[in-house]
Amino acid sequence: MATVGVTEDRRASVLYETEEWDAIADWLTVLSGFLIVMLAIYLFHADIKVEMPTFRWVTDGAFASTVASSQPAVEKLIKEGEAKRETALVAAAQALKTALDSGDRAAIGTAAKKLGDSAKGAKDAGHVKSAGQVARTLNGQAQAVVGKVFSADNLLRSAVVGFSCLIIGAMSIALIGGHFVKYLVAFPTVFALAWLAQIIAGNATLHYWGLEYVVFALLLGLFISNVIGVPTWLMEAVKTEYYIKTGLVILGAGMLFFEILRAGALGIIQALLVVTVVWYVCFWLARRLGVDDGFAAMLSTAVSICGVSAAIAAYGAIQGDRKKLSYVTSLVLIVAVPMMILEPWIAKIVGLPDLVAGAWLGGTLDTSASVVAAGGLVSESALKVGTIVKFSQNALIGVAAFLLAFWWVIKKGARTGQRPSPVLIWRRFPKFVLGFLIASSVFSFLLEAEVVDATKGLLASVRTFWFALAFVCIGLETRFTDLVGMEGGRPAMAFLGAQLVNIVWALILAYLLFGGVLFPAPTIG
Repeated sequence: MATVGVTEDRRASVLYETEEWDAIADWLTVLSGFLIVMLAIYLFHADIKVEMPTFRWVTDGAFASTVASSQPAVEKLIKEGEAKRETALVAAAQALKTALDSGDRAAIGTAAKKLGDSAKGAKDAGHVKSAGQVARTLNGQAQAVVGKVFSADNLLRSAVVGFSCLIIGAMSIALIGGHFVKYLVAFPTVFALAWLAQIIAGNATLHYWGLEYVVFALLLGLFISNVIGVPTWLMEAVKTEYYIKTGLVILGAGMLFFEILRAGALGIIQALLVVTVVWYVCFWLARRLGVDDGFAAMLSTAVSICGVSAAIAAYGAIQGDRKKLSYVTSLVLIVAVPMMILEPWIAKIVGLPDLVAGAWLGGTLDTSASVVAAGGLVSESALKVGTIVKFSQNALIGVAAFLLAFWWVIKKGARTGQRPSPVLIWRRFPKFVLGFLIASSVFSFLLEAEVVDATKGLLASVRTFWFALAFVCIGLETRFTDLVGMEGGRPAMAFLGAQLVNIVWALILAYLLFGGVLFPAPTIG
């Protein structure tokens, strides 16, 4: 009996040491995230403007299509401007039409910029809006040439970001027992793959179809691990957990409590009802199909909230399997493409009111990019409502991460037979979730709006790099055969079944809330 007792005590000691070590590593991700956030705030107060690298590029063929589709709008602008004697606006629009006819990309960009400047002084509000939209589209695409992505300035910006991530990462890795020098040698290659993934995803056409950088980061990693082979020295920089949790802490700075209220009461109500019902439906289906709790939680969170970002948060909250995370994110993006095409078409065929259609799209499409693209195919009001609803769901990521983490700690304690005392819950609770919530609270309640707005873009770009690093690493650690046909397709069946319920449930809610049934239909400006 004494031997058994010693053995049990030793097992408990080893478990405690492992959990303590994991907690230390978790705290380092919090400190890394906070360091990046504080640096962004410092740069603002020091009035140091940081330009992040750009990855957006438009092919000549795609730009020619935009030019052709913009011709009628420019001609209409000229005609209406002449009728209302908008002399400066008409002159700028005619100059743009001449540039469009010439097909000269640089000239079109210059003329479009001048039209945008002229639009600001127009008397008619409709002209200000329409001319500004045409100008932004043409000027933005005209400047988005691939040569700009590979320009010396842009490469230098990328190098600065890479060096900053390297220094922060190397110090953290060294503190948790990693090899500092070997990490310094290996990291540039992992960063280069993450950088390349963003360049591929920066193509305007791919972006339109909702194909995000995480897909290409994962595919690049998978290609190397399955075709070329991952050299031993490179594995020193494959730190998936560290990259993804640091990125999630930074994400917290972008999840603002007061922005939930901006979505309006109807958007909040729909978001809560969609997320709650669809999450439980997916979890129930997954468990009925024999999918484990952790996998089911990631699937449910992804399909009910906002796709990739929600899946990443769920993965971190429950200390999930990274291969299963890559499976979920791939599934989200694959399903989003046909839905993005079919739902606007169905909305028009059956004659859904624009507000209802927008709310439906926002409640069912799992990526923000797909909501914007699909809403634009219906109408501007549908786009705005869809964005409002999706934004409401996005804002629930922090709540979901906290609840999942708490649930997982209780569940883990029940599985090991240990009572979930406050000390045990604190020990096992993922500390990065606290970092996420602290960052969200600081940016929501303590910082001035000017600081929040000024640092938003910088932090979003930096966060993207950390997530790209994480998905490259997931690919480098995964065999392609592990993803194809995972668990006999049962997780995919649960996801698709829940998505079908989501489509029907969100449509019902959209009609009740935005169709004037329960409340007067809102006015969307």
